[in-house]
Amino acid sequence: MNDTRTLIKKILVSGRIITLTGLHIGGSNTSIAIGGVDSSVIRNPLDNKPIIPGSSLKGKMRSLLEQLDGVFGRGVGRNSNHGPTDDPTNRIAKVFGTAVNETNNVPSKVIVRDCELLDAENEILDNQNTDLPYSEIKTEVVIDRITAAATPRNLERVPAGVEFSFDMVINVFDNDDEEKMVNMVFNGLKLLQDDYLGGSGSRGSGQIKFVIEEVKERSREYYIENESKAEIPYAIVELPEELK
Repeated sequence: MNDTRTLIKKILVSGRIITLTGLHIGGSNTSIAIGGVDSSVIRNPLDNKPIIPGSSLKGKMRSLLEQLDGVFGRGVGRNSNHGPTDDPTNRIAKVFGTAVNETNNVPSKVIVRDCELLDAENEILDNQNTDLPYSEIKTEVVIDRITAAATPRNLERVPAGVEFSFDMVINVFDNDDEEKMVNMVFNGLKLLQDDYLGGSGSRGSGQIKFVIEEVKERSREYYIENESKAEIPYAIVELPEELK
């Protein structure tokens, strides 16, 4: 798909993510031998603080929106029979993009930044006795249905009450239905609040809350003419109360 498009504006969404229950987004399990953790969280290698990858947020939003519409694509990998839709005419694919291929490549119009731990709001993590730096260990047990033998498994989680930064960009082009596109993204955030992020969601982990503090737009003049007045509060689509 090689149709020419002109960028009209960028919509910048910023705020915070609050963990309502422990959050586990898996990283490299290099800490197994040290701390006895079977599944560790992903961290910033520079300061060892947990992060929420933008890819995890965006992928979960897309997955929930596709479940809502009942559309799926081909399986990805050995353990996935239903992957993201690769139909370039699908409304979700038009916003979130498709995998790169020779005929139907649709670039994503949504950028989700990695979410960093907010230091000022997370002093509690420096003061309390957490099992590992900035995290806790939750032990889950699998019971053998015949012998009743218990097999424990240690899961590393970011504790409830922790806050992360949240930043997202929505690119709007001249042929886009802006209102429908922004509403879809906001609906994806609402769906995620009512679902879970990361692993072990059906067992209590991963409930989060979005607190959107600012939505603004920068028109193409902001970038072409360096015109500061081209940045204004976004008003075309009202931010849902659930995301405030």
